[in-house]
Amino acid sequence: MDVFNSILPIFVLVVVGNVIRRTGIVPMDDWKGVELICFWLFFPAILCFTLATVDLENLPIGSLSVTVLAVTGIMWTILFVLKPVLQSRNAMSDAEFTTVFQASSRFHGFIALAIVLKLYGETGAAYVAIIMALLVPPINIVNIVVLAAFGKGQTPGFSNIIRVVIRNPIIWGAMIGLAINFSGFGLWEPAQTTLELLGSAALGAGLLTVGAGLRIKAALKPSLLVWTGVVLRLALTPILVVVLAWLTGLRGEAFEAAIICAAVPTAMNGYVLARTMGGDAELYAATATVQTVLSFGSIPLVIWLARHLPWLG
Repeated sequence: MDVFNSILPIFVLVVVGNVIRRTGIVPMDDWKGVELICFWLFFPAILCFTLATVDLENLPIGSLSVTVLAVTGIMWTILFVLKPVLQSRNAMSDAEFTTVFQASSRFHGFIALAIVLKLYGETGAAYVAIIMALLVPPINIVNIVVLAAFGKGQTPGFSNIIRVVIRNPIIWGAMIGLAINFSGFGLWEPAQTTLELLGSAALGAGLLTVGAGLRIKAALKPSLLVWTGVVLRLALTPILVVVLAWLTGLRGEAFEAAIICAAVPTAMNGYVLARTMGGDAELYAATATVQTVLSFGSIPLVIWLARHLPWLG
């Protein structure tokens, strides 16, 4: 109950964002601007500030890195193994497969960071920032390649794929923060205050945009493919983290940050990618919505179970 009460305000903001969008208080077209400023400014700022100021020497970066990278690679493998099974039993199209792939392998950094900050403070946020710095580039590259191979849209060239990854502000925020930390010079006080102010705006605005992006009507009658994405994202991925953490010796707050990143729903930006590169955008919207709604209950359960696993204590 303590865990649920701690993260309840996070989900309240998601609901508020959906209510505001549905009532039209903020016109639908204006939400795009909110999403863009979160993506290009607020979220990179909080990652930069967190990684620039945290004491990295005492963090178990090695075991954390091995765990999250291995889990991501295993999930990709499972998805490709499942592809012929789902196609034969459910007549799944290639476009639908790209959506199942995206919805199962992406994770929503806004939600993960908000939860970890609430539960563990800046040290916990540093773990999420490290996870994002490690996973955002390969996840983006692999998902774009999958869409290029199986989607119905125009296939982007290799240079375009690299350009999309290099231009990602989340990567830049994390890299700049790490560079400042390793330099030993620290942040100039006005710069630190500026980043703190931007970061404080990130979580509230980001969670509101999560709620605004939910498509309740699309999720009222979830298909087998929607449930496939839900089970792979919300159940199997946390289980894989538990197994890999046991093997790598990942424990404590670092383990809980990793399993929270594994338990959050998929990122909403996959919808735009599905729409522009020939994936099934409506299936993505339905899957993301069902995942987000169910995660209200599944995330507290995952955290509680993680804290009571005797072999990871």
